[in-house]
Amino acid sequence: MAWSSFADLTDAAKSTGSLAQAVIQRESEETGMPTAELRMRMREALRVMRAAVKRGLDGDAHSLSGQVGGDAARLAARSSGIFAEALAAALAAAEVNASMGRVVAAPTGGASGVVPAVLLTFAEHYAKSEDDLVDALFTAGGVGSIIAARGTLSGASGGCQAEIGSATAMAAAAGTEMLGGDATRCGHAAALALQGLLGLVCDPVGGLVEVPCVARNATGTAVALAAIEMALAGISFPIPLDEVIDAQASVGSALPLNLRETARGGLAVTPSACRIVATGPGSAGSTANDDSRGAR
Repeated sequence: MAWSSFADLTDAAKSTGSLAQAVIQRESEETGMPTAELRMRMREALRVMRAAVKRGLDGDAHSLSGQVGGDAARLAARSSGIFAEALAAALAAAEVNASMGRVVAAPTGGASGVVPAVLLTFAEHYAKSEDDLVDALFTAGGVGSIIAARGTLSGASGGCQAEIGSATAMAAAAGTEMLGGDATRCGHAAALALQGLLGLVCDPVGGLVEVPCVARNATGTAVALAAIEMALAGISFPIPLDEVIDAQASVGSALPLNLRETARGGLAVTPSACRIVATGPGSAGSTANDDSRGAR
């Protein structure tokens, strides 16, 4: 998708009726695919997202290292309501990714939990249709494409702000439109979300997309929900989304190499992380959250 600015996408949304319709129309023009085929493909992505969340919530997605697995089910069993259910869904999809399961990169595998967590939870609680969900995914994709055009979606290039941060902005814009916000409100939601995660480093323990990556999907989801609430309440962020994206790109390029997916800084070099790496696969269960994980 050739959108290079959210300002341009907003202008297009004014004539098409929504961000989703503007994105669909542009993609149809660029690919030559009819809109019906594009929507069918997005429905398949939605199906994979649902399956990943379900598997994670069932509690059977565990990484080979033993660092993550089962937390989505624990959270779902403890709490209910939109906030808790969205957090559990985010953990669920991220745990499936860490267990080498099938997910939708949204925008990356390591950040695959945020968008489905927000949108699927909204669909359930606000009785949104399958078409509403498909529209929301196009909106999310449109925002993601702008971030990619103006900066990066790669943790190795821009830190975790480029992955979880971008996913959070995508979910915030899509969720806001899903609940009736116009393109301007969606832009404020995405800006509010992204500004809150500027500078987030990429510091995977052992170089694996597990700790802190899985938990950060839940963190990003919480930030997205906060941004949506603020935007729908009429709160505006004074820095336009395009400028926030540009700032994200600038911050990402300024991050030292040891904070960009190299596992040479941040949480990855803490004493506990070093012990986990030194003791090898499966060891995390004996020292982490509870005895049930160590028994697997």
